[in-house]
Amino acid sequence: MLDILLQEENERESGETGPCMEYLLHHKILETLYTLGKADCPPGMKQQVLAFYTKLLGRIQQPLLPHINVHRPVQKLIRLCGEVLATPTENEEIQFLCIVCAKLKEDPYLVNFFLESKLKAMASKGSASVITEDMLKGQDSLTTDTGQAVQPEEMPSAAGAEHMEKEDDLLQQADDLSFSMDELNVTSSPESSTVRPNQDYNLVNSLLNLTKSPDGRIAVKACEGLMLLVSLPEPAAAKCLTQSTCLCELLTDRLATLYKALPQSLDPLDIETVEAINWGLDSYSHKEDASAFPGKRALISFLSWFDYCDQLIKEAQKTAAVAMAKAVRERFFIDVMEPQLMQTSEIGILTSTALLHRIVRQVTSDVLLQEIVYFILGEHREPETLADINRHPLRHRLIEHCDHISDEISIMTLRMFEHLLQKPNEHILYNLVLRNLEERNYMEYKPLSQEDKDVVENGQIAGAVDLEEDPLFTDLSPDNTLSTQEWLSASPPVSPEHSKNDGKTEVHKIVNSFLCLVPDEAKSSYHVEGTGYDTYLRDAHRQFRDYCVICLRWEWPGSPRSLEKCNLEASFFEGHFLKVLFERMGRILDQPYDVNLQVTSVLSKLSLFPHPHIHEYLLDPYVNLASGCRSLFSVIVRVVGDLMVRIQRIPDFTPKLLLVRKRLLGLEPEGPIIDHMTLLEGVIVLEEFCKELAAIAFVKYHASSTP
Repeated sequence: MLDILLQEENERESGETGPCMEYLLHHKILETLYTLGKADCPPGMKQQVLAFYTKLLGRIQQPLLPHINVHRPVQKLIRLCGEVLATPTENEEIQFLCIVCAKLKEDPYLVNFFLESKLKAMASKGSASVITEDMLKGQDSLTTDTGQAVQPEEMPSAAGAEHMEKEDDLLQQADDLSFSMDELNVTSSPESSTVRPNQDYNLVNSLLNLTKSPDGRIAVKACEGLMLLVSLPEPAAAKCLTQSTCLCELLTDRLATLYKALPQSLDPLDIETVEAINWGLDSYSHKEDASAFPGKRALISFLSWFDYCDQLIKEAQKTAAVAMAKAVRERFFIDVMEPQLMQTSEIGILTSTALLHRIVRQVTSDVLLQEIVYFILGEHREPETLADINRHPLRHRLIEHCDHISDEISIMTLRMFEHLLQKPNEHILYNLVLRNLEERNYMEYKPLSQEDKDVVENGQIAGAVDLEEDPLFTDLSPDNTLSTQEWLSASPPVSPEHSKNDGKTEVHKIVNSFLCLVPDEAKSSYHVEGTGYDTYLRDAHRQFRDYCVICLRWEWPGSPRSLEKCNLEASFFEGHFLKVLFERMGRILDQPYDVNLQVTSVLSKLSLFPHPHIHEYLLDPYVNLASGCRSLFSVIVRVVGDLMVRIQRIPDFTPKLLLVRKRLLGLEPEGPIIDHMTLLEGVIVLEEFCKELAAIAFVKYHASSTP
């Protein structure tokens, strides 16, 4: 039959229906085949019918689905798919469903034929309640397609709908298609609430059933079919998908199940380094894996399914994407992950934070990222006060974990925040930092007198201490400062433009402020090759360019908000996040090396953002701070003051410092333990951090001053 139809189509002009096709459509051949397939009579017939439908839809060029005598039996056949898992016909079922999905992708409007308005016929006769009751309770015997009466227990679940479709034939198709289930206030009995009576997107339901198939290939094909369906632009289909099917529940329940199957403790390094996950390639053999660890199979399954949810939301029609992402947040992140992150067991906190870090790194969908950000940080955007830092308990707990008694937990949480800051979402930086800098009330504001204005024009900032006269900067000498000309020749190429800020402090002064913070006797980099400042300049330029691309859409101002418009009377609080970072920075001489690296890494990432208030607060040493306020520069100045006192008490300080640096660089073999190791490593990190901040300040100035 198929060969005849194909030959006929090849011999005719495109779009012309031949007599054989006319016969097939007019005599409801597909209905007859469906009836035989449903009864599987003779045995094996269901397989043959599915294969015939698949080939017919796949190979015939002319559009068949709009014909009622095609899409009706196709609908009915869809309901037979996925009813029982691991049946001999599973392969044919998934092939058939996927060809239907592919046809809908080609012509999205056709999806309306598959949003079955089961109650339309009865509603038009005013007897909806009676028939709905029959449907839900299955009390009466109903008529099958062959016209024979059967008892409910013999009938498949879809028979009630088929009975109504008999009556539907008499109604206008167009009205049927535009009908929306939720316009009817159908009340379901409690026992049927799980099998929603208005579950009328059977194509999705059948695919959902097949995603549970024990055969991995079938499950992946079913997932691909769902991916096609969620991306269809028809709003009615998207609404039906999220409101009338179990798609959201399936996604989130499986995420939760796979998460709960993970071991209570996993090595954070294993979570981080497990190979890139791709949901369609979730194949793993423990025997062949040289780097196997307990729980690897479960971890790969969880991350693969998360990747699928992420891709599904990324591809989905907008309203469907939002609904699915909200479901993932509520049913997985809040219900399952939050209790894990809020627990007191250190092993539990470390494992769950490492998993959250991996999720943050892995997510690519903007809609899902938004929900994850709201889950971690909350939705607040007004300035923080010390009294209300606990408003969003999870945010508060995670920021507190950046200063945890366990260094491992501190490092992991800081890394999570570092990756979060690099995500393309404006709310992250605003919620953590910017909302507290909006009013610039970290500044002491004194309106300039005429004398001050003259001084500013002569290249000095009013109220700023001249570094040459500052006791901390007595080591300023021609040897360790660079001339403006040398700075410019060392500068990287131009990056995105902003307008030049008038009255901006000379950049070489700012750069030298950072470079000269650490006194000469505490510096060790100039004794070792390849630890110069140039590498920081190159890195800062590349990273700043990347950040500018991310922030371009956020329409940030090019210059700081005018002080006249700021509320400088309000008391300043840097916010919980910066408070913890500054406190950790203040202890840099007494903390482990790895913690210091992570704290300075997060602060340098923050400094790179091209927002004028961030730049002013974190990178301008000349800001006239209001009383009781601190900035990054003032925190480092205090550390340096403490260091200069402590250096006096350590004999052979400089040689020891140099030896530690060479060991850290691998230039010297590990030898006997050196006294004051933590302090010496802290000094090295401090010196490198000051060079990094100097490079960032220079690159940002160069970008903003280039027209």
